[in-house]
Amino acid sequence: MELGLVGQKDNPRARSLVEAIRMDLADEDVSIVVDEVTAAALDDDRHDTYGGVATPEIDAPASVSIEEIDETDLIVSIGGDGTFLYAARGANGTPIMGVNLGEVGFLNAVSPNDAIDVIRDVVADIRENGETETRDLPRLQASGDGWELPPALNEVVIQGPQRGHGNGVGTTVRVDDALYTSGHADGVLLATPTGSTAYNLSEDGPLVHPDVPVFVVTEMAAERPMPPLVVDEGTTITVRVEDAESASVVSDGRTTHEIEPPTQITVEQADQPVHVAGPPLEFFTALGKLE
Repeated sequence: MELGLVGQKDNPRARSLVEAIRMDLADEDVSIVVDEVTAAALDDDRHDTYGGVATPEIDAPASVSIEEIDETDLIVSIGGDGTFLYAARGANGTPIMGVNLGEVGFLNAVSPNDAIDVIRDVVADIRENGETETRDLPRLQASGDGWELPPALNEVVIQGPQRGHGNGVGTTVRVDDALYTSGHADGVLLATPTGSTAYNLSEDGPLVHPDVPVFVVTEMAAERPMPPLVVDEGTTITVRVEDAESASVVSDGRTTHEIEPPTQITVEQADQPVHVAGPPLEFFTALGKLE
């Protein structure tokens, strides 16, 4: 049994919880690995604690790149929703569970106080049954001529070189080949139900319950705006971008691909969803924290 831990960057609480989990499972025949960012932070803590002197009796955890952490049986993300999104990049079908150290926590259902007990339960379930119960969160895949971005759990944004009056891009948005809208805008945002509470909400897009199998298309500061559109998750969205020297496509606010207009981007449901383990996500509880 191998457990992967991903701690929030620059968060001492996350690092402390990583070490607490390691110590608790030390006698349980559970191999633990951390991502490289977490490993570097733990190493810095170790040197600070012992006056800059490496101490071989304090075992450092094995580390892997975030792209390799899917080789574990379970991934635990410790931090906020951003940490969960980072960990999900490398999950590739491996169950992932979120421990919430943030303020809202739409993706993280486990409190720090319950983390060790919940991890023990899920580890025991995997050992006994070879798997654990999970819930699927859909993702969006953006692609173009000769390129493809990593799947987005929250949103794909297609935008001009900068926002504001006189900037932006010309866009034509088609839904399964039918014209939805065309004109000048700062950009177009396409969100999953998970991402409806994030960037989409700040652009006046609708909230979507996570159990509803749809995606949202929201124009960003369009000159002649159409209302946000909710479409079936099996829909293919194409966005033609023109009337600008440059533009970009961004996946989950983390991975950016520069494009040269005129060009067309296709956005559709990704083949691989994110499998979330542990207790159910409390959507309405998290929603109340936005107020």
